[in-house]
Amino acid sequence: IAFPVLDEEKRLEKGIKKTLKFLDQHHIEDCVLTIVDNGSTDRTPEICDRLRASDSRVRCITLKEKGFGVAFQAAIADNDCDILGYMDVDLSTKLKHFLTVIKIFEKYPWVQIVKGNRLDRRSVIKGRKPLRELTSRGLDLLVRLAFGTDVRDTMCGFQFFRKETAEILAGISSTDPGWFYCAELLLRADRLGMPIREIPVIWEDDYNTSVHVGSTVKNYLERIAALRKDVRKMRY
Repeated sequence: IAFPVLDEEKRLEKGIKKTLKFLDQHHIEDCVLTIVDNGSTDRTPEICDRLRASDSRVRCITLKEKGFGVAFQAAIADNDCDILGYMDVDLSTKLKHFLTVIKIFEKYPWVQIVKGNRLDRRSVIKGRKPLRELTSRGLDLLVRLAFGTDVRDTMCGFQFFRKETAEILAGISSTDPGWFYCAELLLRADRLGMPIREIPVIWEDDYNTSVHVGSTVKNYLERIAALRKDVRKMRY
């Protein structure tokens, strides 16, 4: 499980320790937590080192460049596990859904990607501001219309890939440093016919998030336009 972080001194230790406790409670072995630090200037690196020293299941990757895309690309390159995914360190998506991810991968060997879908009618969303809800649904509709895809909520911070799938997708995708990178992976996977399983989730908004809606939307629109130009070439 990769945790991309930037200046998360207030939430990092709590999120990692809670995840480790969850793994222990459910007897989940051979699971690695990789913290990917995107150039934090607060105490995040110090906390990361302390967590790594206290538990062998914790790894740390330190990067100078900021952005989710940069972080997940580094996580893919560093990964040696059969399944690779990412979560928000504030654990906005409830940890219990990780059990569903494991069951799906074990029961359905043809499924290549398992992801959360906050827009599913069965999902429970807590504390989300109207602007973020409207923005999320608007971008979701735009992506589906632009690429003719049935994949929903491409920005959900709860996505897991089989190792070889993540590597293939990383190899044919851009090096976009921002949040659109996760959407691009899904869109290319869908274009290739890779089976994607979406699950409803319980998700609680964090008002202290470092995600800036305005800049994220701007980047998303620019990347949608750029990827649309490439869509005709998406034959591998």
